[in-house]
Amino acid sequence: MALPGPFRLFERLIDPVAPPGRPAGRLLGTAVPEAAPPRTLWGFYWHFLRQTRALFLALFAAGLLVALMDAAIPTMIGRLIGLLTTHAPHRLWDEAWPTLLGMGVIVLLGRPLALLLQNLITQQGINGNVTSLIRWQSHYQVVRQGLPFFQEDFAGRIANRVMQAGPALRESIVQVINAVWYILVYGTAALLLLAGTDWRLALPIAAWFPLYALLLRVLVPRMRDRSREASAQRSLLTGRIVDSYTNIQTVKLFARAREEDAFIRDGLLALTEAFQRQMRLVTLNGFALATLNAAMLTSMAGIAVWLWTQGAIEVAAVATALPMAWQIANISGWVAFNVTSIFENLGVVQESMGSIAVPPTAPDPPDAKPLRVARGEIRFEGVRFGYGRETGVIQGLDLRVAPGERVGLVGHSGAGKSTLVNLLLGFFRPEEGRILIDGQDIAGVTLESLRAAIGVVTQDTALLHRSIRDNIRYGRPEASPAEIEAAAARAHADAFIRDLRDWRGRSGFDAHVGERGVKLSGGQRQRVAIARVLLKDAPVLVLDEATSALDSEVEAAIQEQLETLMAGKTVIAIAHRLSTLARMDRLVVLEHGRIAEEGSHAGLLRRDGVYARLWRQQSGAFAGT
Repeated sequence: MALPGPFRLFERLIDPVAPPGRPAGRLLGTAVPEAAPPRTLWGFYWHFLRQTRALFLALFAAGLLVALMDAAIPTMIGRLIGLLTTHAPHRLWDEAWPTLLGMGVIVLLGRPLALLLQNLITQQGINGNVTSLIRWQSHYQVVRQGLPFFQEDFAGRIANRVMQAGPALRESIVQVINAVWYILVYGTAALLLLAGTDWRLALPIAAWFPLYALLLRVLVPRMRDRSREASAQRSLLTGRIVDSYTNIQTVKLFARAREEDAFIRDGLLALTEAFQRQMRLVTLNGFALATLNAAMLTSMAGIAVWLWTQGAIEVAAVATALPMAWQIANISGWVAFNVTSIFENLGVVQESMGSIAVPPTAPDPPDAKPLRVARGEIRFEGVRFGYGRETGVIQGLDLRVAPGERVGLVGHSGAGKSTLVNLLLGFFRPEEGRILIDGQDIAGVTLESLRAAIGVVTQDTALLHRSIRDNIRYGRPEASPAEIEAAAARAHADAFIRDLRDWRGRSGFDAHVGERGVKLSGGQRQRVAIARVLLKDAPVLVLDEATSALDSEVEAAIQEQLETLMAGKTVIAIAHRLSTLARMDRLVVLEHGRIAEEGSHAGLLRRDGVYARLWRQQSGAFAGT
């Protein structure tokens, strides 16, 4: 069913997933920035607010209109009481119909239409779209962070911050706009109207305002701080829970459910304590405000009745003053709640900034250019890297891999093999030296083009919780279904894929693999990963223990396909099973971050050095089994 026009009109005022460079607001606003939001609170707010400022200005105007009409209602009540006391019943309509009709139009038409406009702007224009816009842009920034950014934090905490920043930021802005107008418009109107009748009627409100402001000044900042503490504990708890669920197989293999219970329980108790400390202030604020409002109402009633008994004011003034005082009391509670919520949301936003307002940890250089690979030559020149430590993992390494050459990296664990591959992929920058592909320093190329030119099959293969087809298509998104199935066949994965069925009844290439591919065996995941790289068909190929999860029979079959895959490509391969590297053109043996020796399999065995010792250790182990 099609939505009514007004709904659709306001819902389309913002594009919540506008790409960088295009304005998100279709009325006014700046283009979506590609840089991370500023790290100051106001800068963070303005980063998002300026993109849709026209909509918030419209909400500001609508809020003014509603506040003016609400301020007029006690005055109309007093005016109506005055008409009833000064006109005979049978002459009331004839003599006062313009006033009565005007009040009826305001109450029956004006205020509902003003509220409708305010709600259309808020509910249809802002709530869903602005929240999604903030989440989208936050995700855009976070997902482009370097690998260390994710290695040093809980994935669940990062996701929680991305999800909660949007509603907290949006709601705090809307609440500020509404609270400002009700306080300014209603409070000012009440003071002027009552003072115009008799200055003494304005005294209770005049005394109430500074006390109310003092109450907010004392309690609200403390609420903000405690809200930030509660938000931090909530994000930490979410991170712990997601960490447990993500590693559920390890939890069950080691029978550590009780330890995980304690881990989560500690986080839950910390969150509960932080939330309780926050609620203490909320309760104290409610009691103090109720006492302050009761004093204002009592004093207003006392002064109004006393002035009426003295003949200083008419009964209509009493009928105006008391509802106005009562409405101020009600509005003050609403505003206090909103102000409290505003600062709670400020605390949430500040906590979320810890993951969102972060400069890129692995940005492209300002003048980065796309990598162009024509031959596939790789050179490591004086490369040193040690993860910031003085003793480096890679120590001044020089290595040339010729175009189309297949090189195997060999060495004990910790020798630097995987670190070298991570440097080649741009996950880390060399602390000294440089890496070149076809003469282009990879420090000066875009990371996207660098990784597009390199196909990788890793030892720890994690698949996306999507269909088999989507996982293989990740290698080349524009690939046809026939090309995807052909890649699966070449990776010897098509047989088991056709037998797959998930819990929703999806089968074959449409079956979903579970989080990180947990529904598949290690060998099945590896074959899907190989199919993905086969489909990508990049000029440079990295095999990091590519067949470690396969049994001997399947590995032998896959090796034939890897031979086809490696044809015409520059290959760097890592394997602990040295027999899988025997057919490489050259083997490079790493020891303590340096090249200990290099050559062919046969030549290194004849040299009887480090490689020969490693070979004898493995051969002896195999012979002993």
